[in-house]
Amino acid sequence: MALQQTGSSKREAPAIEAGAASSASQGSASPGSAAASEGRPLPRMQRRRATRRSLVHYLKGREVGARGGAGLSGSEGELRGYAVQKLPELLRERELALGTVNKVFASQWLNARQVVCGTKCNTLFVVDVHSGHITRIPLMRARAPWLSRAQPTCGIHAIELNPSKTLLATGGENPNSLAVYRLPTLDPVCLGDRHGHNDCIFSIAWMSDTVAVSGSRDGTVALWRMDPDVFEGSIASHSDAGLPVHAHIRPRDLQTIPRSSTSPCSCKVRALAFSGKSQELGAVSLDGYFHLWKAPSHLSRLLSIRLPYCRENVCLTVCDEFSLYAVGSQSHVSFVDPRQGHQNMQPLCSREGGAGVRSLSFYQHMITVGTSLGSLLFYDIRAQRFLAERASASPDSSPRPSGRKLKLTCAGRGWLNHDDLWANYFGGMREFPNALYTHCYNWPEMKLFVAGGPLPSGLHGNYAGLWS
Repeated sequence: MALQQTGSSKREAPAIEAGAASSASQGSASPGSAAASEGRPLPRMQRRRATRRSLVHYLKGREVGARGGAGLSGSEGELRGYAVQKLPELLRERELALGTVNKVFASQWLNARQVVCGTKCNTLFVVDVHSGHITRIPLMRARAPWLSRAQPTCGIHAIELNPSKTLLATGGENPNSLAVYRLPTLDPVCLGDRHGHNDCIFSIAWMSDTVAVSGSRDGTVALWRMDPDVFEGSIASHSDAGLPVHAHIRPRDLQTIPRSSTSPCSCKVRALAFSGKSQELGAVSLDGYFHLWKAPSHLSRLLSIRLPYCRENVCLTVCDEFSLYAVGSQSHVSFVDPRQGHQNMQPLCSREGGAGVRSLSFYQHMITVGTSLGSLLFYDIRAQRFLAERASASPDSSPRPSGRKLKLTCAGRGWLNHDDLWANYFGGMREFPNALYTHCYNWPEMKLFVAGGPLPSGLHGNYAGLWS
């Protein structure tokens, strides 16, 4: 079904990204063998103050009948809901050194202390957030030599773990390929490099432990099924060099996003999100449309909705509890409720000083927003407003809203390559805001990993920080 025509606008050079210690170690040791070291404990007074404040608010919440879980888990639901709302205000930043890799576009927690990251320079590595140790992960190579040529301007835009956290899907040496690794060893399992995408993969979503979907810059969505027999075969066989040999797979289904204009670049698939509750897949294309597909046995498109803000729709997340998809654009967050159909899409948008939205995540009723100016914002779906700063006159008094939007700004400057483009286009600016292209939570330990790099596409640099 053809979509209505949309306009396009020119960009001024230099362009901005749509995504997204010493050099990473080349050692053969697995990420799990990285040296351990203790994280920085909070000062005793700060710990006491945070605990006292949390207890006061929790008790006051119960007095006024705060909303929580149902049945026997009501108290636990209240505590969890309160923690989600209160945690952002207590987070403190610790910068992590990543060497000279270029722009971290994707990240996921592997365990309590390790995060796997993918970069614009097509590097896959694991960083130990306690010790700072970095271990590079070899990328899978396509079968045909001409397919192995990496595209230097694309890189790794997506890293996703399956529901049981036994498999990890990301890009290969050729960013067009889907690479699947076994966890926790990160041994290669299979590579989707045949009859798949013709351009780099921008997003990946797991629909079950063995079914994944990838969205590409070529405007296609591919469904991949990992046969358990493939896992055993790829680990059991080894090359002459003693390295595991991965299998090669092809997609079970390949669908093209409908075009809204004559431009061949308008229908790039930028982001995917799978709703386990409805068994539906949401997709955002750069021409300003949200598409919904029925899943997971095959891909059948249900609808396409014109988004209210059409510039730079680059990130997408879903909240199953509220059946809402959140879309991040140039300076807004819009919410799509597929149950309302084409006519009733309720956008709940907010601006952050012109800062683009570069990363989004849902946890319960809270959505976290990473911006192009290095800041984090927090939106409460229930209240339909951003969290506000709270201030108290004394540690024992109840904090009250200050009227200012709660915003965590990354103080760490990361690393920036002072090359000719930096000198010529930006006048030798020594400090440049880092776009937060990716963030991921470790909720059991109340930690948030945030990473990115400079927004202009020509600038080479990176930033990573642990908020805890």
